[in-house]
Amino acid sequence: MPTVVVMDVSLSMTRPVSVEGSEEYQRKHLAVHGLTMLFEHMATNYKLEFTALVVFSSLWELMVPFTRDYNTLQEALSNMDDYDKTCLESALLGVCNIVQQEWGAAIPCQVVLVTDGCLGIGRGSLRHSLATHNQRSESNRFPLPFPFPSKLYVMCMANLEELQSTDSLDCLERLIDLNNGEGQIFTIDGPLCLKNVQSMFGKLIDLAYTPFHAVLKCGHLTSDVQVFPRPEPFVIDEEIDPIPKAINTDLEIVGFVDIADISSPPVLSRHLVLPIALNREGDEVGPGITDDTEDENSANQIAGKIPNFCVLLHGSLKVEGMVAVVQLGPEWYGMLYSQADSKKKSNLMMSLFEPGPEPLPWLGKMAQLGPVSDAKENPYGEDDNKSPFPLQPKNKRSYAQNVTVWIKPSGLQTDVQKILRNARKLPEKTQTFYKELNRLRKAALALGFLDLLKGVADMLERECTLLPDTAHPDAAFQLTHAAQQLKVASTGASEYAAYDQNIAPLQTDFSSSSTERM
Repeated sequence: MPTVVVMDVSLSMTRPVSVEGSEEYQRKHLAVHGLTMLFEHMATNYKLEFTALVVFSSLWELMVPFTRDYNTLQEALSNMDDYDKTCLESALLGVCNIVQQEWGAAIPCQVVLVTDGCLGIGRGSLRHSLATHNQRSESNRFPLPFPFPSKLYVMCMANLEELQSTDSLDCLERLIDLNNGEGQIFTIDGPLCLKNVQSMFGKLIDLAYTPFHAVLKCGHLTSDVQVFPRPEPFVIDEEIDPIPKAINTDLEIVGFVDIADISSPPVLSRHLVLPIALNREGDEVGPGITDDTEDENSANQIAGKIPNFCVLLHGSLKVEGMVAVVQLGPEWYGMLYSQADSKKKSNLMMSLFEPGPEPLPWLGKMAQLGPVSDAKENPYGEDDNKSPFPLQPKNKRSYAQNVTVWIKPSGLQTDVQKILRNARKLPEKTQTFYKELNRLRKAALALGFLDLLKGVADMLERECTLLPDTAHPDAAFQLTHAAQQLKVASTGASEYAAYDQNIAPLQTDFSSSSTERM
């Protein structure tokens, strides 16, 4: 789950803080100290997390794009300048743009907003944005709720008494409400000091960035694993009093099914399953535990020599072409399978089904499935040529076929340019030229885009007039023939605009003689 850290660098963050000792601190320094603690924790326990850093005042700036290099993020914290007034709305708009450009609108994202609780003044302040929230048009809407699944965590460099003395806390709580209630506000308990800031960021880490450790079991075999990203509790909408359901820390494999039988089922979320290596004393070993590179490499070598059930399971599922059905809780199941990133690299993944006794209708109730050995005869046949479950139809799905799609203008432009490129290489590219021409003709007829056929015909006629003197004579004949066929098809007459009819190459003395030579 990607994270965007949004740091307030307005002038109010430079206010001094009275801390015991001779060194003078600003609220910005407290924020940097807390974020450094967060990045160090993520570098050790959340290495796969992508994190971006955004700073804002009246404008916003992307300091570090999404990265897993936490050293770069920590260096950027020490290079931040101070700017003018606070304008939180522009920063939230920036977060929308950054996340949608990188991840789209379907990937959940966590937004950590670090500010001192000052809302800004005048136009652009949070008070002004919330006051005009209901008078806005759709083109000028407030950025909350975010157009992607998200949680907004507000880290205030102020204590509760300071926020309650103004309406800052109410406005910040309104932000959480506008984000569909997804998020939380954290304040400093007691006086502003480094220790209390650490305590506040520790609460955020416990809530959102604690690794999910579990024990994967299969009979007598077990393995300690980390599930990443952390599975979120699921709320069943149909229940009268919905209660969030969380998966167990004991993940028990109850059986194995062929990939062909389980097909591509609907799932709630997908997660990486990573083995946690333990040494003989029971302490965790692995990358990120120590700062010294040599100690880290030696720990990896030790971990690589210890047998691990998770590695055995991954290799077996990959070779056998099967998935493991795992029980996540009472009447809640998922599946473990091998997913390849490339030809040489693959990972053990876990997908969560919807809670219920029958998440996949074609398999029936999970509790009633049994081993193949209990059947009187092999349900898969002697030659493994049948299945005990309802088979998928053999008809080719529309989305699985190589169809022509022109959602964007660039797609249509590419297809037309491909035809013109082949036209300039006639007669050598005759077969490819007519293949692409017929593909475009069929798509245009299916969409009723008859003007396109006339336009392409005009282009081919122009190409014919631009042929050099050294061009093969057959090229002019083929271009003229293709242009004429497209023009008559553009009239929409049934005898010329039949969908299944293809434009065939014109047979000339030149084409026949070249065929004889071949």
